[in-house]
Amino acid sequence: MRAHGIGGAADLPIPLSFVVVGAGVALALSFAVMALAWRTSRFDEPRDGRLLPAWVATAVDSAWLRGAIRVLGLVVAAYVGWAAVAGGDAPENPALGVFYIYLWVGLVPVSLLLGHVWPLLSPVRTIHVAVSRLLRTPPSEGSADYPPWLGCWPAAIALFAFVWTELVNPAAEHVSTVVTWVSLYTAVMLVGATLYGDRFLARADPFEAWFGLVARLSPWARVADGDGRSRVALRNPLVNLARVRPEPGLVALVAVLLGSTAYDSFSRAVWWIQATAGSAFVPPVVRETAVLLGFVLLVGVSFSVAAVMGSGATGGERRRLPARLAHSLVPIGVGYVFAHYLTLLLESGQAYLIFLSDPMVTGEADLLGTRDWTITYFLSLRPTLLATLKVGFVLLGHVLAVVAAHDRAVRLLPPAHAVRGQLAMLVLMVCYTVGGLLLLFSV
Repeated sequence: MRAHGIGGAADLPIPLSFVVVGAGVALALSFAVMALAWRTSRFDEPRDGRLLPAWVATAVDSAWLRGAIRVLGLVVAAYVGWAAVAGGDAPENPALGVFYIYLWVGLVPVSLLLGHVWPLLSPVRTIHVAVSRLLRTPPSEGSADYPPWLGCWPAAIALFAFVWTELVNPAAEHVSTVVTWVSLYTAVMLVGATLYGDRFLARADPFEAWFGLVARLSPWARVADGDGRSRVALRNPLVNLARVRPEPGLVALVAVLLGSTAYDSFSRAVWWIQATAGSAFVPPVVRETAVLLGFVLLVGVSFSVAAVMGSGATGGERRRLPARLAHSLVPIGVGYVFAHYLTLLLESGQAYLIFLSDPMVTGEADLLGTRDWTITYFLSLRPTLLATLKVGFVLLGHVLAVVAAHDRAVRLLPPAHAVRGQLAMLVLMVCYTVGGLLLLFSV
């Protein structure tokens, strides 16, 4: 489950040093071009994009379609829950693949292509909606108001709990671990939704918060037409990304995602494994937890420091810069997800499509008719292509991040400081790129 594919430095068409230097130069040149030709914000201004026919919004808002998606989410959750509770605690149990592959990785490309579909697919959301209707109360209402100062801190903490379970917990690949995590997650989410309404889920559900950010990079948007009706439009994804609301905990949320992917590569580096082999001074779980937390703090602190170094900003404005620029880290996170987990999704994902037909892990059942399918190892058999794709995903994510950060900076900073005020952020992005590539190919 933790083997995220091949495609190492030896498989690159050119030496890794050339790749690293070239990526850094590409970022610097991108910034230089924007500094000369991009003097005003292009994404923060209201832009409707291309309005689609009214029937598209009617279909998307259809109670039948939305209800069907909710039912699908419940059916899948029930089927997988049955496998997790009653099936064998074996690597072939489909609950492991659904949790670590289809949910965590698969919903990223789905969110990019279709937008924010998780609130409809989420069994927790559906249960909360059903209970609210039985009690005849709006899902948005709770017994208390959600504290604004909390922001998305609960989601950041829950996301850290998830990545710790996936990357550090020695029992991560036990089905009982997945059952325990999902049970606690469901209980906390439902209690919080009861207290604060469904706004709690938007701010505390780690999957809803993360997939919601990813969906900002989709081309879909909801806008009002001239008659005030809601319409679906196609719009520049970076314009959608600029609509991310800066709030408490946003930097922490993206720092957890970026820090955990960096830790994932670091923890699998041969030199680190050899250096820590047989070490008895600190229990491995404690050591790895500290390293994971260290990577998260490194990302969050370094980004915040680079953001507040924007010259020309006043004291109050300076303190708000990290949250206002945090949306620019989303493309980097998405790029790393594809770079790290592409083979896991496309190849191990095929294996779990086969395992889904045998939820009790008997070796005989074929409930979904997938038992006789075979796995196609398209990327693993083409390591050079895979290594090149990894570099491309990382570089593209960082270039988009530089573009998004520059567009926001030219709006927030005085014109005289717009370029100079971004130099610290540019240096940080180059460091992220170089460090990310070195970690990615350090295995």
